Amino acid sequence: MTEHFTEYYTVKQIDNSRLVRPTHPARLRDFWRRLAVSAAMGACLLSYAWQHFECIQIRYQIEQLDSERAQASELNQQLHLEVATLRSPMRVDAIARNQLGLTVPVPGQVAPVEDASDGVVAQARTVALSSRP
Repeated sequence: MTEHFTEYYTVKQIDNSRLVRPTHPARLRDFWRRLAVSAAMGACLLSYAWQHFECIQIRYQIEQLDSERAQASELNQQLHLEVATLRSPMRVDAIARNQLGLTVPVPGQVAPVEDASDGVVAQARTVALSSRP
């Protein structure tokens, strides 16, 4: 007769979460050194990128300001031409004769004003204006 043995295997659940692997001080120093070097390199890289993008933005601003300056210069040139046209003695004379009905003064029509200080002339003008109906 042969006997049969039944074997039972039980699996034990082992909790290793509280186990901490001891670290060597040299390895910990090496980790912190690498972390410091990589942080310094990252800071340098970010600083370079920031300066590069600031330079690009400043170039765009300079280009925009140059464009605005060119437009302002062109407008200034147009306004100077318009002022010169408006101040033309022939144009002023034509407007005075045609639109305002003015004529050339005849001798004796214009009387020279005595030399008076500016304050007296201004006072005389204000009195003359206030006495009008």
